Amino acid sequence: MNLIILFGGSSYEHEISIVSAITLKDKIKKHNLSFVFVDRNRDFYLIEKENMKSKYFSSFEYKKAKKLNLQKGGFFYKKLFGNENINGIVLNLIHGRDGEDGKIAGMMQFFGIKCITPNIEASVISYNKLYTKMYAKEIGVKVLNYRYVTDNSYIPESFPVIIKPVRLGSSIGVTIAKNKDEYLYGLDVAFEFDDGVIIEEFKEGISEYNLAGCKAGELIFSKVEKVNKKEFLSYDDKYCDFSRKEVETQKVDSILEEKIKENFSKIYENLFNGALIRCDFFELNGEIYLNEINPIPGSMANYLFEDFDEVIEKLSNSLKFEKRIEIDYSYINKIQMAKGK
Repeated sequence: MNLIILFGGSSYEHEISIVSAITLKDKIKKHNLSFVFVDRNRDFYLIEKENMKSKYFSSFEYKKAKKLNLQKGGFFYKKLFGNENINGIVLNLIHGRDGEDGKIAGMMQFFGIKCITPNIEASVISYNKLYTKMYAKEIGVKVLNYRYVTDNSYIPESFPVIIKPVRLGSSIGVTIAKNKDEYLYGLDVAFEFDDGVIIEEFKEGISEYNLAGCKAGELIFSKVEKVNKKEFLSYDDKYCDFSRKEVETQKVDSILEEKIKENFSKIYENLFNGALIRCDFFELNGEIYLNEINPIPGSMANYLFEDFDEVIEKLSNSLKFEKRIEIDYSYINKIQMAKGK
């Protein structure tokens, strides 16, 4: 099978996407890989596998690579006589804007390209933390109490709280505020990145679990990972974490694991068909709460699966093109006939 790893993008998470792609280069062994880089100007470049090194991009050497055009049926580059197509199924590995907000999903649908990615609707819901929480509550998945704000007029009654820009991942712009001064500072930081902010209550003694999965006929679950971490993972912590290849497994209570999988199933349902996602859950006093949906998790959460190659193959084989709508102009023809034309 041929896989086209699409990464980069015009996003605050651009560099993390590069790290994810480099990690998958070494992790995916059973399939042929091509790498398509989207630079900050949203130009496409075909990157040779041996050039998949971080310095190749930070030094702008990538500009010497073949430039690609996106057309009906795939990515093409110019040859002496005509254009050459890059064959394969696309794996969308663009974190944040462009990749997770629905732009790539829309283009892949429009140009008739099979792609492992959340679709447009799923992207809209999972990219925006406010919409994620609204969706979760609608389908019966619990979330912690929160407040959505667009200015600094709201002051919480108690602290600590967590401040999050609604449309960013990788802990960018996120602050834990333990008093009013820290809260106002945290708001200023968050509003540098977004015009909407989520304020969540901060719970002591909470446990966090990660679960990834996709649907290929039936749901395929990864291992459930119990997250051992300090109070808060910074951008740098997560940047390094994204290159993980293995997970330190801990025994997870079977009843708790089943609850987590039940909640994941509700979230994935049919909305995320065609995507491999990771959901981050909180557990408090035996209750499960959704923290966030990662529609394109770092390195595709490959380290959570026993056989990542097999999972990707099964998911790829389950992809379907958008249903074709036949247009025969019968309505317009009837109008013309009625007019005697």
